[in-house]
Amino acid sequence: MNSEKREEIFSRLLKKTPNPTTELNHSNSFELLVAVTLSAQATDKSVNDVTDKLFKIANTPESILSLGEDKLRDIIKSIGLFNSKAKHIIQTCKILIEKYDSKLPETRKELEALPGVGRKTANVVLNTAFGHPTIAVDTHIYRVANRTAIASGKTVLEVEKKLVKFIPDKFKVPAHHLMILHGRYTCKSRLPLCESCILLDLCEYEEKALSV
Repeated sequence: MNSEKREEIFSRLLKKTPNPTTELNHSNSFELLVAVTLSAQATDKSVNDVTDKLFKIANTPESILSLGEDKLRDIIKSIGLFNSKAKHIIQTCKILIEKYDSKLPETRKELEALPGVGRKTANVVLNTAFGHPTIAVDTHIYRVANRTAIASGKTVLEVEKKLVKFIPDKFKVPAHHLMILHGRYTCKSRLPLCESCILLDLCEYEEKALSV
């Protein structure tokens, strides 16, 4: 795919969704980190159901730490992997209080050093909370990148590196959420809505399908 086509793809996506953002409910960077930590192998809706309850009683490192791991586990038990997630969130709260004055660090290295925070979570926080041009490649972005040929790759990291390299600079901050939303609601896994897709004439999915 050439640069002109990529430019047009993201121009159309941004025109359709001028202010793309995460669908995880949060009001600050710490709440975002907790929500993203909970979102592993869980839907945004299920996470929002849990955080709507949690953040009403505790939404700072100090207040969540005061809850304790057992109480936190009880609140988030409807989420998959809740045992390890509760443990990691409590450990993270301790580190944020002791090392960062309860504020989130703004570097990938420091974020990834927090318990339960991998590259994907760090990228989401850097992009959504701090406006960094990072791409957290989830299942939606991986699918859209490969289907359209915006950035083809056999691994998540390969796709991420190509996206960062190929996406025009002016779109690098919103690209993360633009691609997620497009994958979630249009370029679906089993039945992509190609007929109503605003990228149909630019997408190389049909070309690849016809060549098989």
